[in-house]
Amino acid sequence: MKILIADAFDAKLPERLAAFGPVSNEMALLEEAEVLLIRSKTTVNADLIAKAPNLKLVIRGGVGMDNVDKKLCAEKGIKAVNTPKASSVAVAEMAMAFMVAIPARLIEGHVSMTEGKFLKSELKRTELFKKTLGLIGAGAIATEVARRAAAFGMKVMAFDPFVKEHPIAELVPTLDALVAEADYISMHTPLTDETRGMINADLITKMKDGVVIVNTGRGKCVVENDLAEALNKGKVRAYGADVWFSDPPPADCPLLKAPNVFMAPHLGASTKENLGRIGDEVVAIITDFK
Repeated sequence: MKILIADAFDAKLPERLAAFGPVSNEMALLEEAEVLLIRSKTTVNADLIAKAPNLKLVIRGGVGMDNVDKKLCAEKGIKAVNTPKASSVAVAEMAMAFMVAIPARLIEGHVSMTEGKFLKSELKRTELFKKTLGLIGAGAIATEVARRAAAFGMKVMAFDPFVKEHPIAELVPTLDALVAEADYISMHTPLTDETRGMINADLITKMKDGVVIVNTGRGKCVVENDLAEALNKGKVRAYGADVWFSDPPPADCPLLKAPNVFMAPHLGASTKENLGRIGDEVVAIITDFK
């Protein structure tokens, strides 16, 4: 079984996979590959599949399958799966990092001190305690966020039309109802026709003034111009973003210049521990497939 690793995985994974057959990271060998391992960078579309006549299995390391044409894979007899459990803790910790750093003014405090300033009285903090967190999506990652937010003393609510009960969050029937109550909004949805552009001007008007939005889900779930305008007007207090329309975002991305945007270059799942867990799931998937 010839295995091609197209994106960044744990450095030990090729050695672990060697028992199944030849392992390579050279895209020039795509034509020979029977198993293809990808993360966010590589897109499995008609063009790629046409160049991979021997492909039998695609494994997307991480959560979500929006960079895989699952329908075409099925038509071609290619099994396409992901590793949804592995990344939950890593991404949840990233979401919580934004939610802690933003009200604590940690980033402004650090930057100002590197500039020789000491803004002790100017930087006013707020607390997470007794604030309401609204989770958009209530899957594995959102559940890990809910556990951590509850430990901070936050009230946790969630909207997810596919979830009927939740161990921690209070489920609400509509997205409008969720955003009307939330002091903080954390996004945890895949990219679908229903979620694309869901954070838009209309929904933002239904949010509390001064809401903080954290997005560790998908960049295309946000209408960037609408959110940038809301940040400029102060309707949205801050936006913590680890995901973008593209990696990296284009220079004219309006969020890059909007005020109170706190940015990370898609680091949510890139922990050493998570890459190891992804590797464990990959090995298990290939073992079962073989």
